[in-house]
Amino acid sequence: MPIRRRGVLSAPFLIAAGGAAAQGAFPNRTVSIAVPYAAGGPTDVISRLVAEGMAKDLGVAVVAENITGAGGTIAAARVAQARPDGHSLLMHHIGHATHATIYRNLPYNVVDSFAPLGLVSDAAMTIITRPDFPANDMAGFMAAVREQGERLNMAHSGGANQLCGLLVQQAAGANMTPVAFRGSAPAITEIVAGRVDFMCDQATNTVPYIRDRRIKAFAMTLERRAEGLDLPTTAETGFPAVLMSTWHGLYAPAGTPEEIQVRLNRALKAALGEERLRTRFAELVTEVARPEQQEREFHRQHLIAEVERWRPIIRAANLFEN
Repeated sequence: MPIRRRGVLSAPFLIAAGGAAAQGAFPNRTVSIAVPYAAGGPTDVISRLVAEGMAKDLGVAVVAENITGAGGTIAAARVAQARPDGHSLLMHHIGHATHATIYRNLPYNVVDSFAPLGLVSDAAMTIITRPDFPANDMAGFMAAVREQGERLNMAHSGGANQLCGLLVQQAAGANMTPVAFRGSAPAITEIVAGRVDFMCDQATNTVPYIRDRRIKAFAMTLERRAEGLDLPTTAETGFPAVLMSTWHGLYAPAGTPEEIQVRLNRALKAALGEERLRTRFAELVTEVARPEQQEREFHRQHLIAEVERWRPIIRAANLFEN
C-alpha cells in the first residue's frame, strides 16, 4: 500500500489559497507535488523547499505528498493520469529517465506523458570504499577493480547508486559482486564496518562519513567540483566516462495549457532563487540548477538525452522489472 504524507505549509499560504479560489483563475486551489520517495530523504527535502518557495509566488498552498512504491512509478502514474490543469505536479530525479527502460509495462510514457517544467538540482555521486581499502586514489581503486573483479563487493540500494556502480564497472572493464540493500543508510553502515568494499552514492548521504574519515572517498561524478566537498571529479582523475548526477526535475501532466506551464515555471524559478533554499541545498551538497537548466525546453531535451544514455547500459546489465 503506498505511503502518503502531506506536508502542508503555513497558515498564510492557506489563506492566500482561499483568495485565489474566489478569483477562479489558475491557481484556484492547493497545488500538490507528488514525491515518489519516503519522507526525510533528499527528494522529499528538495520537494518541500521548492513547495514552500512556489507557494509564496503562486499565492496558494503548495503541499508535498509522499506517494511511495514500485521504484517511484506509482507517483509518476498518478500525475500522468491527473487532470492537466496545473494543480497536480511531480518531482522526480534521474530514476524517471531510467524507468523508460527498466520497466516494461509502465502505464505512462516517461517523455510523452509529462510536461517538463524545469530542472531543480544537481547532486554529485561519490566513489567510496571501506576505510582500509588498499588504494589511495581513483586510479588505484580502478586498478583494484580490474585485478580483483568479482572478489570485490559492490553495495547498492537500486536507483542512482546502482547506475553509478554500473558506470564504474564499465569504465574498469570488470564486474564486482553486487550486494543489494533496502536503502543507502544500511549500505553505508556496512562500508564503514569494512564488510563491503565499494559503493557509489549521493554526496548528500556520504559527506558526513567522508569528513569524519570513516570511509575512503576517491572522486565525485559531476563535471565540476561541488562546493563543500574536497574531492576531484572523475574526469580530473582520468575517468570521464564515470559522469552522472542525481538531478531532479518538476513535471506537470502532458496537455497542461501553455500559459499554466509558463506560470509554474516562473514560480519554480522564484523558489530556486530564494536564499533559504539555496542555503539548504548547499548544506545537502546539492547544486541549484543553473538558469539555463531551469528552462522548460532544456529540461525536456535533458530528459530525452538521459533516457537514451541509460538505455544500453541498463540493457547490458539486464536490469528489468515487469
